[in-house]
Amino acid sequence: MNAELRAAAAGEWTRLTTIRSTWWTLAGAFVVMCLTCAQLGLIHANDNTDDRLDNDSGVTTAGAIAADAFSMGQFVLLALVVLWVSAEYANGNVRWIFQAVPVRGRVYLAKALVLGPVMFVAGALLCVLGALATYPLLGEWGTLDGLVGDSLAMGAYSAVMGVVTLALVYLLRSAAGALSALFVLLVVVPVIAMEAETSLANGLPSVAGTVFMTGVSDPYPPAVGLAVVVGWACACSLGALYVLRKRDV
Repeated sequence: MNAELRAAAAGEWTRLTTIRSTWWTLAGAFVVMCLTCAQLGLIHANDNTDDRLDNDSGVTTAGAIAADAFSMGQFVLLALVVLWVSAEYANGNVRWIFQAVPVRGRVYLAKALVLGPVMFVAGALLCVLGALATYPLLGEWGTLDGLVGDSLAMGAYSAVMGVVTLALVYLLRSAAGALSALFVLLVVVPVIAMEAETSLANGLPSVAGTVFMTGVSDPYPPAVGLAVVVGWACACSLGALYVLRKRDV
């Protein structure tokens, strides 16, 4: 990493950690994750202890419950990225940023370099805290087996999806637009594709991320799932870099 990129990354780190929305959003993500995990844990335990036999799913891991809960928690976490970047457009600071660092690709890379580790740690912590929240409620129907691997997988997925979100904000330059695009990409399109029983769903980041985080091998190995999400991050980043170079702030 050269001196210019280090300086740009240092500036992005300062901006990310000194705005209140970062800490409020992280706190909100932890609360949503813990509450959702607790609810899913109660549902799983009740399904195994009620009089019905058709809904018994047996023993599961707390990490698997956390992975299911993350389908909701990820939107709060990804909102951190949306609020961080869109605020720069809203208050006009983006002009000063591009004046201080005229190479716009360097600004994008600096943000991605700062964002990746932050999102990785946040995603891993969300998995651990969510698992610890649901484990006591699962009783005999839950274990903590594989929690380290589950947390690392959720951290990796969070880091890559953070870059996807970063690119979407630069493409759309709107908090509402970026959040709407994320919801459509991660929820609406997968549901439609699955209802239509098309293999298109297998190429979507939410489906691929679920395969990677849960460790299942259907419809492809977990490593391929991660590769699909990375492919989305690369494609969206290329689009964002093109737009950054071609249009004014």
